[in-house]
Amino acid sequence: MSSILYGQLSLMMFLEYAIWGAWAPVLAAYLLGNMKFSGKQTGWIYATLWLACIISPFIGGQIADRWVAAEYFLAAVHLVGGVLLLWAAWQRAFWGLFVLMGVYSLLYAPTMALTNSVMFGHLTDPDAQAGMIRVWGTIGWIAAGWGLTVWRRTGKQPVNVSDSLLLAGVLSLAMGVFCFALPHTPPPEHPGNPLAFLGALSMLKDPMFLVFLVISFVVTTELQFYYVPTAPFLEDLGVKNKNIPAVMTIAQIAEIVGMAVLLPLCMKTFGIRWVLVLGVVAWPLRYVIFALMRPVWLVIASLGFHGIGYTFFFFAGQMFVDKVAPPDVRASAQGLIFIVTLGLGNFIGTQFTGVILDYFKTEDGKFKWRPIFLIPCALTIACALAFIAFFDPGVSPK
Repeated sequence: MSSILYGQLSLMMFLEYAIWGAWAPVLAAYLLGNMKFSGKQTGWIYATLWLACIISPFIGGQIADRWVAAEYFLAAVHLVGGVLLLWAAWQRAFWGLFVLMGVYSLLYAPTMALTNSVMFGHLTDPDAQAGMIRVWGTIGWIAAGWGLTVWRRTGKQPVNVSDSLLLAGVLSLAMGVFCFALPHTPPPEHPGNPLAFLGALSMLKDPMFLVFLVISFVVTTELQFYYVPTAPFLEDLGVKNKNIPAVMTIAQIAEIVGMAVLLPLCMKTFGIRWVLVLGVVAWPLRYVIFALMRPVWLVIASLGFHGIGYTFFFFAGQMFVDKVAPPDVRASAQGLIFIVTLGLGNFIGTQFTGVILDYFKTEDGKFKWRPIFLIPCALTIACALAFIAFFDPGVSPK
């Protein structure tokens, strides 16, 4: 792989995930605080992306697979998406923000899969090269958090405007312009069957795959107790608002360490079953520490469990699916996992989190954080126990 190609693909991944990382970890604090949105309203704003992850990848994938070169499609949706994000930053009413974020999410959702397609389409040895490029996405997420913190510390943000959406909008415009410099990735001469993903449903006959899918769904619903309330929770513990974006990148730093060092070691030592169990256990450990609420340094350090959990469960889970899926439905099986977790699981999770936040909100607008975090703690512990009891990939039919 040439250094120019490596630079093109790495910067693509950097910007792709910097856009998401600019707003996703911290927007909830702005919505619940400055905007005085309810927990349910905040959940719906976040749910726009998860709903789009169910619908949009099929549409975007078909466009890029049949009619338009991937880099031109990426350029168009990121440029339009950047304008929508900048517009959304000035919204003061729920419905205006909800509509704009909904349209934006329909544009952004397919880009996560398409950037992977562009990357894999130009690699000569994906097993050896993909990780070196994909890690720049995580670095981009971290850079966006630190960039937002630096901006906040200057004290020059506009008043009554979401600085996180402004930053995301600027990054989206930059990504749109840069996409014209990506290597040409035309549609394949013989595109596949648009309904091929239905073939992956036959894998549900495998009890181990079904157990994995169901527990993955439940675990994903509980992830929203990290994405939605963590920023306002840290503010209530005394972490300054201007420092929260940087503080929350601890999770992504742990993700890099987990992916580069811990996962290969643990896969060799414990095998896929116990690696997945460790991934599930990482989340209740964090929620227990969140529920304790003190000391603050321990709460902040526990953010690292999110990165470890993501690596050990979701990334390792993708490896598990790749191993057990028949070659002719392998891509479709990954798509099924994507829909069930990133789509349905996250959508239902945002609604559940919003309801719980409203239920444990006092009349003066404060949240009872301990019971809020004990709920996902109990559910993720149950998932870990279910995994130990029912999941044994060694008995899966070949």
